[in-house]
Amino acid sequence: MSTAVARTLRRDGYVVDFVSFEHRLVIEIDGGQHSDADEYEQRRMHCLEANGFRILRFWNNDVTENEEGVFDTIVAALSPSPLAGEEGARREATGR
Repeated sequence: MSTAVARTLRRDGYVVDFVSFEHRLVIEIDGGQHSDADEYEQRRMHCLEANGFRILRFWNNDVTENEEGVFDTIVAALSPSPLAGEEGARREATGR
């Protein structure tokens, strides 16, 4: 699998750590400063989700201590869902 991922990008006035536009996926790596989701963070997440992005969030220690698990989670999020494929095929067949 190959996909383009941009690093530290400003999107809709907000900075994201990584983004795949193709998969509409934002990947955030957070330290302690994000331990309490404040109003700004809630607005930011709402804006990104309203623009069709899914958000994966990992703590710094997840990345350093569970690299394989983080990688597997990201790969799964970038992989097409078999159910989404079935739903798409159903929509094409029924016109809905």
